[in-house]
Amino acid sequence: MPTRTSSAQWQGDLKGGGGELSLGSGLFSGPYTFVSRFEDGTETNPEELLAAAHAACYSMALSNMLAQGGTPATSVRTNAAVTLDMVDGAPTITTVVLTTVGIVPGMDEATFLGHAQAAKEGCPVSKLFAGATIELDATLQAG
Repeated sequence: MPTRTSSAQWQGDLKGGGGELSLGSGLFSGPYTFVSRFEDGTETNPEELLAAAHAACYSMALSNMLAQGGTPATSVRTNAAVTLDMVDGAPTITTVVLTTVGIVPGMDEATFLGHAQAAKEGCPVSKLFAGATIELDATLQAG
């Protein structure tokens, strides 16, 4: 399995400084700041990137489980919301909420929810977030 890389550089102090991050693929490079991470700035931040990674990983894991079970999905769309809170005076990722909608012809809701839960537990990025609470809201949409 390949090792994936990305990089970041920060200059200056925490509140007045700024950084630039780049994905190893070269598909994205952009700024991040204290405001974008801890307040409401317009640049990116690590939690936004983690949310994208989790949404992508989870959608792939669920799609794979559905296909292996003989009911391939037409579509699996996932949104991930990563919450950064102060815990004992330190910024801590406390919660990830996955909201997924699957279009899976011929599948009933209970079976879909079972696969959705199994994918949450088996997704490699979910395993990375083992110290945080990961919530899931899954919906089967008619296709």
